[in-house]
Amino acid sequence: MKNLPSIALGTWSWGSGFAGGDQVFGNNLTVADLSSVFDEAMKQGLNLWDTAAAYGMGSSETILGEFVKKYQREQVLLSTKFTPQLANQYNNSSEAMLQSSFERLGVDYIDIYWIHNPTDVERWTPQLIPLLKSGKVKNVGVSNHNLDEIKTANSILAKEGFTIAAVQNHYSLLYRSSEDAGILDYCKTNGIAFFAYMVLEQGALSGKYNVQNPLPEGSGRANTYNQFLPQLEELTNAMKEIGKSRNASAAQIAIAWAIAKHTLPIIGVTKITQVQDAIAGSKIVLTDEEIKVLENLAKKTGVNTKGAWEKPMM
Repeated sequence: MKNLPSIALGTWSWGSGFAGGDQVFGNNLTVADLSSVFDEAMKQGLNLWDTAAAYGMGSSETILGEFVKKYQREQVLLSTKFTPQLANQYNNSSEAMLQSSFERLGVDYIDIYWIHNPTDVERWTPQLIPLLKSGKVKNVGVSNHNLDEIKTANSILAKEGFTIAAVQNHYSLLYRSSEDAGILDYCKTNGIAFFAYMVLEQGALSGKYNVQNPLPEGSGRANTYNQFLPQLEELTNAMKEIGKSRNASAAQIAIAWAIAKHTLPIIGVTKITQVQDAIAGSKIVLTDEEIKVLENLAKKTGVNTKGAWEKPMM
């Protein structure tokens, strides 16, 4: 894929309801809260927005659609996903799921359309081919797939002259299974963009939270990460220390690390300051020694942040 910015902006924490911002992140955000965030990002050249039909059961797409309509369609790069586990609501048709996303986003094509989870690769991948041929989908990607599943999807598409354009998996200092499994190398060899989500581990690697200031109680991320905060302290302190000479935050260092690993990080944004963090982080170049220090400290934590929805990559 060409002409992608170095960072995508994520909207998982927008919207509400099942798998939405209120349940997962402890947020309760409205169109009014997020409008200035979207506009600032666009002004700064960050125009790649990642969402999914499953985020808040469509409410993330609906909010994003409110902002997209203020711009010319070609100014915005839209990345959304269909989740096979929800397909029975759409007559088991990826085209019907895509049409619902079109309606929520207010568009008639998607720049990157993803299979959200690897439920029956042989069944779902062929359904993307007519969407590519029609132009309703410009590029396809797979998310949360292991290497064998990625190769299978690619071989199915290749029979009709298409390829996977992108892979989107959980990847951070604390969770490098896609690297260990050879997925990053496969993507590099085959010209596939690797989108890294949860680079900040839902804020646990932002430097904002610690034992004295835990993540918001009652949220899904608090249930996952607050128990790990003591083990993360040495790592996040090192991230802050590395950032000091650059006037950078721990979050910016996490972003810079992901870019140094030749990935395209997806950074969730709910505030203008987070857009600014993303831009600043994308400009930082870490030394090989700094990368080694961070990775060693991350390994030392012994923390496994694999999501409940994820299968092992190996």
